[in-house]
Amino acid sequence: MSVDTVPGPRRRLDAATAHLDPPFAAVDLGAFDANAADLAGRASGKPVRIATKSLRCRELIRRALAHPGWRGAMAYTLPEAIWLARTGVAGDVLVAYPTAHRSALRELATDPALAATVTIMVDSAAQLDLVDAVLPPGRREPVRVCLDLDASWRVLGLHVGVRRSPVHSAAQAGALAARIASRPGYRLVGLMAYEAQVAGVGDAPPGRRTRAAGVRAMQRAALRELTDRRGAAVAAVRGAVDLEFVNGGGTGSVATTAADPAVTEITAGSGLYGPTLFDGYRAWRPRPAAAFALSVVRRPAPRIATVLGGGWIASGAPGADRLPTPWLPAGLRLLGTEGAGEVQTPLRGAAAAGLAVGDRVWFRHAKAGELAEHANELHLIDGDAVVGTALTYRGEGHAFL
Repeated sequence: MSVDTVPGPRRRLDAATAHLDPPFAAVDLGAFDANAADLAGRASGKPVRIATKSLRCRELIRRALAHPGWRGAMAYTLPEAIWLARTGVAGDVLVAYPTAHRSALRELATDPALAATVTIMVDSAAQLDLVDAVLPPGRREPVRVCLDLDASWRVLGLHVGVRRSPVHSAAQAGALAARIASRPGYRLVGLMAYEAQVAGVGDAPPGRRTRAAGVRAMQRAALRELTDRRGAAVAAVRGAVDLEFVNGGGTGSVATTAADPAVTEITAGSGLYGPTLFDGYRAWRPRPAAAFALSVVRRPAPRIATVLGGGWIASGAPGADRLPTPWLPAGLRLLGTEGAGEVQTPLRGAAAAGLAVGDRVWFRHAKAGELAEHANELHLIDGDAVVGTALTYRGEGHAFL
């Protein structure tokens, strides 16, 4: 199909990338910047820390942090955090998950600049014991640590949320904070509580009104409980140390988390790319900013077009909501018997009849940063032109997880 006959957004994307051969990934800078501004605005004046896992591209991390309201990075591994700090991407890096990476711990603990910049996550004394086994307090710099408070909702014997920290109650948080404060070689500087049952669960799943009502009721109750418990936990921890920050939230809960007086900063990242995960949210839906293009390589039936590749699956519990979605042209869908394949993906629908071998189909990823694990570079689109490329972590030779 000629680009001149293609309508709307697809025409713009096809025209901008006509010189490229799929498969490739692209980011619309206009949508990216608008999402960054919206997220900062939803934080109501509290700084937004960028979740680097959701971008996995240093140039775009820098771009987001250049927006007003954005400050600091949340890395997903300690080696990644050290790399970001050493390359000047962020001067304040919080590692979101506990680490057992001994060589990275040694590097962190023997470099005064890194030790002053990077904060690791802990939820038990065992993680402190591991750090001491790598280098005892007298032979290293003080290590900055953040206490991970479990933000899940426990009701009627159920665990609603994700399985993270064993520290759930304010009393447990206060007790661990006191233990950290009493141990030489550590500085407890922060507390984090990520409410995944709100930030990561859409409250308006398309075509599922009963589920939507149930999710909204759950989230209201969970937020009430967490607001009280998080406030009590912060007070208990502050009884032992002076905290620099209290972190919470994610893209799906920026506004509600910012309303909690105990929280001093919000985390967000996925909303910058605008994956399909957020199509099922009421409060705010980001503009689709990241997508990938695949080529039609055969037509096995009049209403089926097959593209090469496509199995760019998101993490999480296996299900249809982890599959990429054919986006442009509109009116395409995956086959239930095949889904998104590693080397080929057949697509059904009225739009398939108008596709010819060599045409391209644009897909949106279900989540965010995992998109970058399939591409060495992201083509940056401004208006109707590609204005540059940005290397992904993979493109720079890094596979942190």
